[in-house]
Amino acid sequence: MAGPTRVRKRHWGIVASFLLLVLTPAVLVTCYLFFIASDQYESRVGFAVRAEETQSALDVLGGLSGLSSASSSDTDILYEYILSQEMVERMDAQLDLRAMFTWPEFDPVFALADTVSIEQMMDYWPRMVKVYYDNGGLIELRVFAFTAPEAQKLATALYDEASRKINALSAIARADATRYAVEERDKSIARLIVARKALTAFRIETQIVDPIADIAGQMGLLNSLQARLAEALIEQDVLLDSSRAGDPRLQQVVLRIQVIEARIAAERQKLGVGNGEGDGQQSYAEVVGEFEELQINLQFAERTYLTSLGAYDAAVSEAQRTSRYLTTYLRPTRAETATAPNRLLLSFLVAAFLMINWVILVLIYYSLRDRR
Repeated sequence: MAGPTRVRKRHWGIVASFLLLVLTPAVLVTCYLFFIASDQYESRVGFAVRAEETQSALDVLGGLSGLSSASSSDTDILYEYILSQEMVERMDAQLDLRAMFTWPEFDPVFALADTVSIEQMMDYWPRMVKVYYDNGGLIELRVFAFTAPEAQKLATALYDEASRKINALSAIARADATRYAVEERDKSIARLIVARKALTAFRIETQIVDPIADIAGQMGLLNSLQARLAEALIEQDVLLDSSRAGDPRLQQVVLRIQVIEARIAAERQKLGVGNGEGDGQQSYAEVVGEFEELQINLQFAERTYLTSLGAYDAAVSEAQRTSRYLTTYLRPTRAETATAPNRLLLSFLVAAFLMINWVILVLIYYSLRDRR
């Protein structure tokens, strides 16, 4: 039979190690949590990024209504922005985070140090602001502070800043959607102004509002002269057959024919269809050609302007059909009791961690002892 078990020196060592490595640290941690650690109050706020597409009039008549959907990319952007350095700096500028998080007189574990850098503030920020969101695009912020009013104030400021960011993203998206249309519209406006100024300068220079109408009058005059010339020629032929040489009527008819032919030649030269040399002035053919060129340029500029204006209106309408905004499903709450730190849970976890480590050390000790 085996002899009675005796308590050896190694057994007392194991007990001493348990007291030193498990019991004492666990008691110290528990005392710190229950007597030194400051209470933290939690404020929750929940919202979602929505992108509402407004349907056109035809869609409404067809029985469709505006659809509201969540944008996962906007949710990801907002998640990263809330945890970013820019957000920390904005909240610090508005609420003085250093004063808010260093309020406990002595709490080196859960409170922020008196003098910290922005990098240390970034390390501390996720402990006080926790962001949760699901695949449906719902975002929930759990904000902690050492007083309930400060927690609610910080949650409200975070929501306002997130809303401002989403509005800025929406404005940027609208600007990007209409930038090209605005550039084309401005170019067409400038082209139309130049074309109209050129036509106005032409009318001032030539003193003719509409050369087409003016030349129609000139052609009427030329046709009248042609008719009178034909009458004079017929009268000349009659006088040649019925009168003798030297008849003064014949001389008058010949003179009238010469005057009419000279006038016809002058009018034709003015219209640009004569064969004579010009007198240095612009002919009607050149005037009409220049006017038609300016008129075509003006018509092209007007059509381009109407097209670009329609494209701009369509781009603005398309940009306004999709609008991003935050919709709140949980307004910032105000706590009545402290919810952090969870003293019982933290005490149990610390004790369990110490116990596991102590058991591992004891097993290592006995394994080494058995190999001797």
